[in-house]
Amino acid sequence: MRGPPLVVLAALSAAAAEPRLTEPAVRAFVARQEAAWTGRDAQAFAATFTPDAVFVDQARNSNGGVTSNGSSTLAQATAQARRFFARARFRETATVDRVEIAADGRSARVYGHETTRIETSGHPPRTLCAETEQTVIFARGRILSRGQTDTGLRCPH
Repeated sequence: MRGPPLVVLAALSAAAAEPRLTEPAVRAFVARQEAAWTGRDAQAFAATFTPDAVFVDQARNSNGGVTSNGSSTLAQATAQARRFFARARFRETATVDRVEIAADGRSARVYGHETTRIETSGHPPRTLCAETEQTVIFARGRILSRGQTDTGLRCPH
């Protein structure tokens, strides 16, 4: 009896050697993202995303549906972050609620939530809450995000 052709064995060996995402690695990646954000480092934050990342801002409305508030490219989101960092003081707490790794181990969906207290000159402080969702992938030998969707919602009291 003959075994599988060498080409098949080589392909299986290469597939086995490819890095796979793990939940601890994804959670550590998200923690680095959050550290860059709360550290007000727009460049380090932007470096955690793929060049074609898309950022979606939406809100849960009173009937449970979702209203779109727009989307941004990585360049637009980075510029918006720099403006926000320049004019506001904030404290954000982000939590990863769950990580769903794809069967091939090359991508994962990350679901979480965040609470942000914002203080800007001339305005009373406000607190914003959001559900977050992003897809992370292995790209160029490291974990990167394809973008993030933030769904604003009423903060629990």
